[in-house]
Amino acid sequence: MIEVICNDRLGRKIRVKCNPDDTIGDLKKLIAAQTGTRPEKIRIQKWYTVYKDHVSLADYEIHDGMGLELYYD
Repeated sequence: MIEVICNDRLGRKIRVKCNPDDTIGDLKKLIAAQTGTRPEKIRIQKWYTVYKDHVSLADYEIHDGMGLELYYD
């Protein structure tokens, strides 16, 4: 299990525990359960790289304690 910190730049930091073989889509569902936002409206990125839903966290080299940017579309 790894813990990923998602910052939405609006004062909310969301800490999510997930597995490295989970996809970005799974991560969005976990974030949506904590925030009350629909998963389709969430965009996860790091700098200018927007992460795709079907790629796993391990493929993007997302490790324990890593911070990601969270945007609402």
